[in-house]
Amino acid sequence: MSEPESSPKKNDSKAAVFARRLGSTAVLLGVVFYGLLSGGTLSVVLVGALVMLLNVVGLLEFYGMVKENQLPRFKWLGLAGGVVLLGAVFLYLSGLIAKWFGLAAPTVAGVTELEIAILAMFLIVVLVRRVFAHPAPPSFSMNGNTVLGVLYVSWLLGFVLKIFFYPTSDGDAFDGGVCLLFFILVTKCSDIGAYSLGSLIGRHKMIPKVSPAKTWEGFAGAILLSTAVALVFSHYFGATKLGGMTLAHAAVLGPLMAVGAVVGDLVESVFKRDSGVKDSGSFFPGIGGILDLLDSLLFNAPLMFLYLRLVLFND
Repeated sequence: MSEPESSPKKNDSKAAVFARRLGSTAVLLGVVFYGLLSGGTLSVVLVGALVMLLNVVGLLEFYGMVKENQLPRFKWLGLAGGVVLLGAVFLYLSGLIAKWFGLAAPTVAGVTELEIAILAMFLIVVLVRRVFAHPAPPSFSMNGNTVLGVLYVSWLLGFVLKIFFYPTSDGDAFDGGVCLLFFILVTKCSDIGAYSLGSLIGRHKMIPKVSPAKTWEGFAGAILLSTAVALVFSHYFGATKLGGMTLAHAAVLGPLMAVGAVVGDLVESVFKRDSGVKDSGSFFPGIGGILDLLDSLLFNAPLMFLYLRLVLFND
């Protein structure tokens, strides 16, 4: 979610735009919260299904923007590769593969090896597919655009599953659902903080050639609200649900995730500007497409995972 456009449509006030965005976000987050807090098999199924839905629609939007930019891609091959990658990560981390085939419990190293293997095979398939595509555009463009879609959407989305299913010991005070809620709320509050403060007092443009609506005042609002939410979560759940997250950790993680969210939004703004589209799609009223909603989450998911892996559980 970005800051408001500098010149909205005449019949769309800033309040109306914000209300639509807030309503769409509330509906989506309501489904997410219910899935995360319900617990048990229902929670696992809802999270897996929602992430896969976001993956499929996100890939279609990405390859749609590539087409709008008059660039080639193997759309259906990329979609298949992204589904296989994210599906395999879900089945492994959820423990279903271990249950079905009597394998060891999921580990961080195990899922990393699985991802590398699938991405390597996907790259080989794409390269071979181009060999037998005649006539076709240059292979650098065709292959690169196809692979980028899977890396940007599916691979980065996989880190959301890694947060939710992060493997810990029985004695660790960690709840993957609460941690994922922390990640989502801190990230999306960056969007809300930037939008709100930017609407009120935004005057100084950040990068007008990329995103004319973004201001430094909005950037400050993103940092302030994300940090505040991170500190509140750490105070109430750090010791019991977040693996021992301290207030000092939250004071650092909040601003970092705010910056990551803004950068992620700017990256998607470049994609849209290059493609000549205002939104990546029209999946959510007032927000746009799936990628307009996911851009900040995609950039912050690896950051949240690295915090878990290198700070909280680095043994």
